[in-house]
Amino acid sequence: MKAFIHYLNDLVSEQKDAFSKYQDIRWINPYEADVFQIKRDELLSKNPGRLFKGTKIFHNGISNGCSLCGKGMWSCLFITGKCNAGCFYCPAPQQTDELPTSQGLTFETPEAYAEYVNYFGFKGVSFSGGEPLLYFERTLEYLKAVRSMCDPDIYIWLYTNGILASEEKFRLLAEAGLNEIRFDIGATRYSLENVKKASGIIPTVTIEIPSVPEEKNLIIELLPDLVKVGVKHLNLHQLRLTDHNAAKLLKRNYTYIPAEKPVVLESELAALEIIDYARDNQIDIGINYCSFYFKNRFQKAGFRTRVNTAMGVTGDMLTEKGNIRLISADAVQYSSYFVKDKSDMSASDHTTLKLAGKTYHVYRSPVTQAVKFMEHQQPDIVKLTTEEPDQIPDDPVLFKIWQNEYIETNLRDY
Repeated sequence: MKAFIHYLNDLVSEQKDAFSKYQDIRWINPYEADVFQIKRDELLSKNPGRLFKGTKIFHNGISNGCSLCGKGMWSCLFITGKCNAGCFYCPAPQQTDELPTSQGLTFETPEAYAEYVNYFGFKGVSFSGGEPLLYFERTLEYLKAVRSMCDPDIYIWLYTNGILASEEKFRLLAEAGLNEIRFDIGATRYSLENVKKASGIIPTVTIEIPSVPEEKNLIIELLPDLVKVGVKHLNLHQLRLTDHNAAKLLKRNYTYIPAEKPVVLESELAALEIIDYARDNQIDIGINYCSFYFKNRFQKAGFRTRVNTAMGVTGDMLTEKGNIRLISADAVQYSSYFVKDKSDMSASDHTTLKLAGKTYHVYRSPVTQAVKFMEHQQPDIVKLTTEEPDQIPDDPVLFKIWQNEYIETNLRDY
């Protein structure tokens, strides 16, 4: 495990350096890590449901949208960059209205976005923001285009804080083919009044909120009420520290784990405790913990897989992590296709993708430096690239290859 431990130590240094301007970050220390680990192990020992290599913990099922997300079959369109709430946990400013965007691509027309969804083979689409209901007509236009131009079975959902909710809007969304709506009730002090307006109109009503440690008991008390108003799923996200929310988040004395991004330890434990309570009390609602590790690993890998597959990469060249593998006599090179609005003439293997509503610039570029190996290591390289090992390789060369081949399993130890 030396190679993996070295990688984790580098992450610690990188994140502490990146956030060094904040003097009051309570980073986890080895002594409390043991205590927290025992508590989490106890919760996980009760055998809650686990999906996506153990990174998504759940009770009583997850929504179709969450399943498509984990499988890399989902496109999220940010209808606007502007929001009308001021949640302390929000990771981004969300103050400016912008063109609808997805994965850094802008879509000036609904038809252009629907073509994009078709070309890359997405089976699910979500509309987010900002707050999509701020620009309701725009949201409705993009919804109608996806529903009319894409596969009839495509699953579509929308995120909202519910502040501008009305039964009339929800009826129009339902008539246009919306399958699911997700409310962040943290933006409205956990009120269910706006949620009730969607119940019985939108086929699937979901609550999607950050797992705020101080609100754990309130959320547990709300569970029976969620069932009564027709909520089918509760999605709990792990709080994450960013430059935007640092001023507010750091006032709350959370413990931070320096993963690829800093995440709140207590947020994870609160989510697991809510799931544990629902399981013990047989609450008839689906609850899933959307961990940082799930999102960081599966969403990125899924999008790379979609793009590379659409560009004709065959299955035996594509790794679980979504990278294109090329093995030579002394090295393994990993690359990926990238789709941009503008041309990058310095990139190799550049091509232009012209659809009826939009032109894209696609280029193939390395995702890491070539991993060099010695001749005697070749049999181990071949085995590693054809069969996932039970243990993370300790050899530095094999570890680098493993990192580009496979999605890491389970939540990391504290």
